[in-house]
Amino acid sequence: MIKTTQRLGKALMLPVSCLPIAAVMLGVGYWIDPAGWGGSNQAAAFLIMSGKAIIDNIPLLFVVGVSIGMADDNDGAAALSGLISWLLVQSILAPQTVAMLGGKPLEDVSAAFGKTNNVFIGILCGLIGAACYNRFKNTRLSDALAFFSGKRSVAIVTGGVSIITALALLFIWPAIYGALVAFGMSVLDIGPAGAGIYGFFNRLLIPFGLHHALNSVFWFDVAGINDLGNFWNNTGVYGVTGQYMTGFFPIMMFGLPGAALAMYHTAKSGRKKTVAALLLSASFAAFLTGVTEPLEFSFMFLAPALYVVHAALTAVSMTVMAALPVRAGFNFSGGMIDLALSWNTPLAQNPWAIIPVGLMFFAVYYLLFRVIIQKFDLKTPGREDEDPARADGKTPGREDIVAVAKAILAGLGGYANITSLDNCITRLRVEVKNYASVDENAIKAAGARGVVHPGGTSVQIVIGPQVQRVADEIKNLRTI
Repeated sequence: MIKTTQRLGKALMLPVSCLPIAAVMLGVGYWIDPAGWGGSNQAAAFLIMSGKAIIDNIPLLFVVGVSIGMADDNDGAAALSGLISWLLVQSILAPQTVAMLGGKPLEDVSAAFGKTNNVFIGILCGLIGAACYNRFKNTRLSDALAFFSGKRSVAIVTGGVSIITALALLFIWPAIYGALVAFGMSVLDIGPAGAGIYGFFNRLLIPFGLHHALNSVFWFDVAGINDLGNFWNNTGVYGVTGQYMTGFFPIMMFGLPGAALAMYHTAKSGRKKTVAALLLSASFAAFLTGVTEPLEFSFMFLAPALYVVHAALTAVSMTVMAALPVRAGFNFSGGMIDLALSWNTPLAQNPWAIIPVGLMFFAVYYLLFRVIIQKFDLKTPGREDEDPARADGKTPGREDIVAVAKAILAGLGGYANITSLDNCITRLRVEVKNYASVDENAIKAAGARGVVHPGGTSVQIVIGPQVQRVADEIKNLRTI
C-alpha cells in the first residue's frame, strides 16, 4: 500500500509541473492590469485567460498525469484510457443525468454531484485508466477480434470499469464528498492553527513522497477549499484565500537557507569546502523556486530529529502567516519567482510582509539548527562519520552523469536485479529483485546524497536536480 501511494505521489508531480506556466501568465497578466484583472488591457486579458485555461482544467491534468505516471511503461495509451474514464464518469454523475436517473427534479439532486469536476475524481479516473492499461495492454484475442488486441482493448475495458464505478459513485459519492467537506471545514474552523497542523504534516510526509495527496485537499477543490485555484482565479475571499500557501514562503525562501548556513558553519573544517557547493546550490533553488527537497534530503536521513524541528517550524510559520493580514500564493512552490508573480494579484494581501517575517525565520533556523547540531552532535552534511567507501576521498563520476549512472547501476546489482526504475523531482525510485544485492556504500560513493530503503524491495536514491539525467542514462545503459 505504501509503495503504491509513493508511486502515486510521484505521478502527481507530472500535472503539478504543468502549473508554473499558468502562474507566469496569470501573474504577469495581473501585474499589467491589477485593477481591471484583464478588463482594461488586452495583453493582460490574453495572458489571464491563457493561464485560466490551465488552472480551470487542473482535474483533467491529474487524469492524464496519474494515468501515465501509474502505467507500467508510462505509455500514452494509458492517458487515453484515463480520459475515457473521466468523460464517462463526468457524464453519468452530472446533476442533469442524476436527476433523470432518479426521476426527480434537478433542484433535489445532492450538491455533491455539482462538484465532481475535481482532483479527487480526476485521480480516481487516472488510476482506473492506468490499472486497466497495466492489466490488459498485452491481451490477445481471436483472429476475428484481433484488431482489438493489445492496447486497443484497454479503452473498451476502461469504459466498462468506469461505468460500474460511476454507478457505485451515484450512491457513495455524496457520503465521500460530505466527509471530505467536513474534514476541510474542521480545519477551516480551527483557523490559523489548522494551517499549522497542515504545514506540520506536509513536511513530515515528504520523506515518504506522500505529501502531494495531503496538498490536494487544501490546494485543490477536493474538499471545497481550493486555496490555490481560488487565489489565482480570484474566486476566493480577500484576507482568507491563500492561508494554506503563504506560510511556506518564509520557510522555503529564508528558513531553509538559514539552516543551510548553520550546517555549513558546523561542518568539519576539512569538509566545509565540499559541503559549501551542495548547500549553496540547494539554498539558491529553495529561495528562487521553492524546491526544497535537495536541502531537506541533505539532512532528513542524517539527522531525522532535526527534520522534525523543521516540520515544527513550518507549522509555526503557517500559523503565524495565517493569523497575520498577509496572503500570497504560488502555482509551483513558495519561492521568489512565485512571490513576485503573485505580488499584484487581486487576492494578494501585504505580500511585502513575507520578507521581514522570512528574515526572522532565517535567524531562528540558523540559531536553532546550529545549537541543536552542536549540542547533540548530529551528523549533518560535513559532520557525518567517514564512510569506508569514501575513505580515499574519491567520488566517481560526480561531474560525469554517465559515470554516475554506471556506478549507481552497479551498486543496484545491475539490470538483472532491477524490476522497475523511475524518478520524481529529486529521487530515483527503484524496485529490485533482491535487496541483499544492493551496495549502498557504492551508490553513495557514486555521488548520491542518500539511499532510502522504505522496506521490501524498494530503493530510493536521492540525487538532486540532476535526477532526470541520471535516470535517462541508466535506462540508456540497458541498450548498450
